[in-house]
Amino acid sequence: MRVVFMGTPEFSVPSLEHLVLNQYQVVAVYTQPDKPSGRGCSLVYPPLKRAAETLNLPVVQPVRLKEAEVVSQLAGFHPDVIVVAAFGQILPQLILDMPAYGCINIHPSLLPKNRGASPVAAAILAGDEFTGVSIMLMDKGLDSGPILARAQIPISAQDTTGSLTAKLSLVAAHLLQEVLVHWLRGELTPQPQNETEATSSSLISKEEGEIDWHLPAIDIWRRVCAFQPWPGCYTKWQGKQLKIIEAVHLAEEGTLEVGRVVALLPTAERLEAAFGVHTGNGILGVLKVQLEGKQAMSGVEFFRGQRQFMGAILPY
Repeated sequence: MRVVFMGTPEFSVPSLEHLVLNQYQVVAVYTQPDKPSGRGCSLVYPPLKRAAETLNLPVVQPVRLKEAEVVSQLAGFHPDVIVVAAFGQILPQLILDMPAYGCINIHPSLLPKNRGASPVAAAILAGDEFTGVSIMLMDKGLDSGPILARAQIPISAQDTTGSLTAKLSLVAAHLLQEVLVHWLRGELTPQPQNETEATSSSLISKEEGEIDWHLPAIDIWRRVCAFQPWPGCYTKWQGKQLKIIEAVHLAEEGTLEVGRVVALLPTAERLEAAFGVHTGNGILGVLKVQLEGKQAMSGVEFFRGQRQFMGAILPY
């Protein structure tokens, strides 16, 4: 069984590693081109490339899959199946039709819910209690192909997009092994998605991380979780960006202005929130922050060192 694997971020790494561990013949790994990063603009490898090189697998990094020479090179690997996990490019029909067992996509949501680019963040933003992984047979649409299998996990109050994606990557790796065994034996019947239940998630922009304190505390808290590690949730303090890394939403009512910083007495609900910020509905208790140019620190440490912060009104 000749497998071509396509992916880019950390989410895709466990699935590739499990394929190799289970002795599938991975003939090539496709990932996005290296990208410049940092002040020196040095090239940074995609996480999947690092993993593939560690496993001594050939790596291909096409700028565009639809180029004739790229399609020809891929055909030369004679794949029986192509497995895709957050690759970042749309597969043209010529490639979708290439392998005998089709192109299989691993998507971190319970399809047809949260199709698109940011499914994990979308689940947190919506306040969903559960999310999961779907493995589907790819078609020309965006995450619209028939489903081969799903697996569901709960979303905890402590989950961020980073932590939840890591959990889902392990679920995906195990689910992929089950799917491949039964799919290759002809024991699975792909189930069409219900288009009436479909929702989508778009790419998140850096600007979405700026906090609007008029929003309810629960919505801001969900954004803090959903936008961690990127782009992060932030406000301004004394002309510098202040990232809110960890927080808790409090249902307490108040008559103070939106954006007003208040001291909080420690309780079990507030955990170790030394201060909170009044919102459009309730108070956002702040647990961990990072002031521009400084290391991340607990809200307690920050509040202790910023005497003028008490009573300040943060911009909104």
